[in-house]
Amino acid sequence: MSSDNAKLMLTACASAIGGAALSFAAFKYLEQRKELKAQKDALARNWRRAPSLLDVSDENFVLPHNHEEKMRRRIATRVAVEEDHFTPRHSVTVRVPATSANLGPGYDCLGMAVDLWSEVTISRSDKFEITAEGDGAKELPKDESNYLVVGLKAAFETAEKPVPTLKYHVVSRIPYARGLGSSSAAIVAGIIAGLVLAGHQLPCWGSEALLQIAANIEGHPDNVAPAIYGGIQLGIHTGTRWFSERIPCPPGTQLVMFIPDFVGKTSAARGVLKENITREEAAYNIGRVAVMVNSLCTGNLDNLKYGVQDKLHQPQRGEKLYRYLYPMIEAAERAGAVGAYLSGAGPTVMALTSGASGDIFTQREKERTDQAVAKAMIQVAEDFGLKGKLLVTTAVNEGARVVKVEPPFSSDRITYRDNI
Repeated sequence: MSSDNAKLMLTACASAIGGAALSFAAFKYLEQRKELKAQKDALARNWRRAPSLLDVSDENFVLPHNHEEKMRRRIATRVAVEEDHFTPRHSVTVRVPATSANLGPGYDCLGMAVDLWSEVTISRSDKFEITAEGDGAKELPKDESNYLVVGLKAAFETAEKPVPTLKYHVVSRIPYARGLGSSSAAIVAGIIAGLVLAGHQLPCWGSEALLQIAANIEGHPDNVAPAIYGGIQLGIHTGTRWFSERIPCPPGTQLVMFIPDFVGKTSAARGVLKENITREEAAYNIGRVAVMVNSLCTGNLDNLKYGVQDKLHQPQRGEKLYRYLYPMIEAAERAGAVGAYLSGAGPTVMALTSGASGDIFTQREKERTDQAVAKAMIQVAEDFGLKGKLLVTTAVNEGARVVKVEPPFSSDRITYRDNI
């Protein structure tokens, strides 16, 4: 065979082999496409037969965040209730926290529970009487205008029962009329005590019935919501009811507050506010509230100094009532506070610091800023000739609760916290 014929033969063989390879590859490609299509069709058929995760028309469908609907269904499945809890009680003691409202720009809608507690004991008696000891004991009203009585009466009215003759004893550790929620604490303690004494319980999920009573008395939820639930609470009125949600408080946060010796009247503090605000002022506060909530939710406390800024109430109150306010805020922030603001309607100034871990008295002071901030705030008070006290504490995640009751809720079979 000539060399030309050999080359021609090799070329033909190579072409045949290449063609066969291409044909085989094309065949396998088509087979794989056919198999993939069959798998997709099978998945589609199974998906159509399976309940859709996005089919919100399904009556059994509940989104993960629908806590109120979950609770409603849970209650509906219960076949028995501990009837003993509905028995009227002879005496009850309620522990309730102080609260700090507004947190700067969150006027009438933001509040925080403070680890500073008062206790109220209310007992059935043959004579009406209010006694008090502790902070502000002399200033507390001793008649039925006391918010304890107002809250308790509202509870009995809700239970549709007559109010019995009662005696009240208050151990007050919340400074009276200093912007730390003393009136809201009294309202909430009165309502809770009244419900227990009356043997009446209220729904919470989907209605927040206790919050409705308290906020209707107070007129806004910023103090009563954290007094009830603890933590930092955001509260609004939806048009049909009061509504609240918890905002996280980053760990290691401390509260450094200067509490002046004089009383701050809420009526006077509201009286200095403008009837109308500008669009610029509204936009300013909306942005600051958003920054605050974001800072707390993300734990980015470096931005909180912007989140506590305000134009709706602090400038007016600082100018006309509390001339020390802005110098004290600025001094606290220079000393290391992540933010500072007027607590409620004043006169207390609240500063927030970070860095605490465990028991602060076993932690190196250089890791925290509470002492430096406290000294800076005291210096401003001295510069203004302002008397008062400096208190360092924390936010608290727990709200008001019953700590003692007669007869007790606990039994031989079930023991509740603190043997209540």
